[in-house]
Amino acid sequence: MSRFLNILRSWLFMVSVIALGNTVQSFRDHGFLSEKLYTGRPELVNGLQARTFGIWTLLASVVRCACAIDIQNKTLYHITLCSFFLALAHFLSEVFVYRTASFTIGVMAPLMVASFSILGMLIGFQYLEVLQEQEVPRSKKRN
Repeated sequence: MSRFLNILRSWLFMVSVIALGNTVQSFRDHGFLSEKLYTGRPELVNGLQARTFGIWTLLASVVRCACAIDIQNKTLYHITLCSFFLALAHFLSEVFVYRTASFTIGVMAPLMVASFSILGMLIGFQYLEVLQEQEVPRSKKRN
């Protein structure tokens, strides 16, 4: 496997672990969301919204960890890439459309992680194609 894909796998695993931490924080104290993310309208943040955010973050964490483990699975790769696009769209819409968030470090961090991840995964497509092209001739030789 290429060095780039190994780095991408490590990145996805690290992002997954961080998301797991955010999940725990969302369930433990919903003030975390109003203080760090949704600073534009903190009165809208309640326990139900925090737990929903926590479940969404947990699902993203599981998908990203699974992709880190099996990065050659194209379907899982696409789903993981989509999860980053959804996160990016969510946080940008909260800042620009709904105005429930502002550009604090709590919002900038997930925007940067999503952006870097999208870029890395789009570059990773090329490496996956090369890997799959190399594996096809090997399987034909075995037959």
